[in-house]
Formats: sequence, C-alpha cells, structure tokens
Amino acid sequence: MKNFKSKVLPVLIFLVLATATSQKRDTPIPSLPDEIIYKIIDGDTLKMQVIHPDKMKPKKEYPAIVFFFGGGWNGGTTKQFEDQAKYFATRGMVGFLVDYRVKSRHQTTPFEAVSDAKSAMRFVRGNADKFQIDSNKIVASGGSAGGHLAAATATLDGLDESTDDLSISAKPNALVLYNPVIDNGPDGFEYKRMNGRHMEISPKHNIEKGIAPTIIFLGTKDALIPVSTMEKYKAKMEEVGSRCDLFLYEDQTHGFFNKPRSNGEFYIKTTREADKFLQSIGFLKGKTQI
Repeated sequence: MKNFKSKVLPVLIFLVLATATSQKRDTPIPSLPDEIIYKIIDGDTLKMQVIHPDKMKPKKEYPAIVFFFGGGWNGGTTKQFEDQAKYFATRGMVGFLVDYRVKSRHQTTPFEAVSDAKSAMRFVRGNADKFQIDSNKIVASGGSAGGHLAAATATLDGLDESTDDLSISAKPNALVLYNPVIDNGPDGFEYKRMNGRHMEISPKHNIEKGIAPTIIFLGTKDALIPVSTMEKYKAKMEEVGSRCDLFLYEDQTHGFFNKPRSNGEFYIKTTREADKFLQSIGFLKGKTQI
C-alpha cells in the first residue's frame, strides 16, 4: 500500500495543481502548473518548478530542459539555473528546476540524490503529453554536483527508486553540463564519501555506447574538477561513438558560469554555446537570442 501511494500521490497532486492553475489563467489552451510535486519519499515531498514558453500553441510539442542545482549533494537551491531556464523558455523550451534530497535538509547521501534525479527525469517524460513535451527531446543539465546528477541519469543503470515506473526511461536525449562532477573514483571527487561504491555512481566509470550527445563547460582554474579529468571523459565518450564537446575557459574557477559572476560574462558565453549545441542536434531553430 505504501508503494502504491508513493506512485499515485504525485500524479493526483499534478492533476489538482493543473486544474487550479488553469482556472487562474486566460489562455487558449489548458494551463500548466508552475510548481509540481514529482515525488514523495520517506516523508519528504520533492518538487520541481516549471518555466513555460510564452504563448504555447495547442497540440504542439516542445523540447524540454531539466536543471539540477549544485552544492556537493549537501545543499543548494533551484534558483541557480533560473536564468538559464528563462532564457531557453524564450527559445521555445519547457524548463524544469528540480529540487532533490541533500544532506543539509534531508540527511541523505549522493546515492539518494541520484535516485531523485532519475525519478525527476521519469516524471517529466511520463507526463510529456501534459507538459506538451517531445519525449525524444529532453535535455538534462546541471552544475557541479547537479552536473553529476544530470550525467548520472544518462550513464547509470542502477540506483532507481523502488517506486519508479522502470518502463519509463530516465535517460536524457542530450546533456548540457557545467563544471560537472563526473569522476567519483580513487582520483576523483569525494571518493571516500562513496564508501566503496564509486562504480555504482561515477559517470566516468559507466560510459557505454549510446550515451546522449553532451556539451561541457569548465574553467581552467577549477580547483575541484581538473581539466585532465574532463579531457579523459571526453576521450572516453568519443571512444564509444558519443559526441562530447568540451569548452575550456581560461583562468575561470568553479561556478564561473553563474550569472552573478563576472557581470554575467560567462553566463552569456556558456548559454550562447549551449544554444548553438542544441541547434546542432535539432532541438532548437533560429539564431541565438543572447
């Protein structure tokens, strides 16, 4: 009965929120909620914010981009990628800002965070028709530990929540990663914290053929993610036939891409390159708007 409730409650809440929101807006199509519960687990209620393009057309399907904030799996806020989500909404993408369990608020480990990320991806894809999303054009994105979660949804076959519908794929169709944690092995990030389970959670150690095309942004003076680690990841991706574009920014440190940093210079640069990348794989059309 507990598992049944865990599966059904988010769907019921989705329907209630969608109905309530549609009564507030005067639009030609059924309105969609701006915030939604995607998972209830062990008493924790997890939500995602939704940022829609203006004037969505009835029956049209839009690409989606799902953002995971950084913070070392210890903390963080969904506001980190709000600017990027709003920009891509102007380009015709439905954006999702996902909250997930972290140590400071839920006393959890990186493993629960991965499970939440995979649940979020399944929720978005499973409700593609309600959000007017093209289920074959879902991008996972994030920075630092959030970049790890995005990469994990693409590379890891395990760490699924027992209440998830595993018939729905959690794998994204493309990845946009900002100084992501991609190596949790002996020479990687927070190896000791993996408690001997790094092979279960490290994207670098789970690269196989078929991983979605990826773009990565990294500063050359990032104290947490060495350039050499990212270059090895790129090489390994290309060995299995997957596209992996790596952009290195001279003298930039961890988190350089956030809009408040450097007067937004690298927010603009990375967003522009992400836009071009998504154009190149057919997710966006027209010129970049930034």
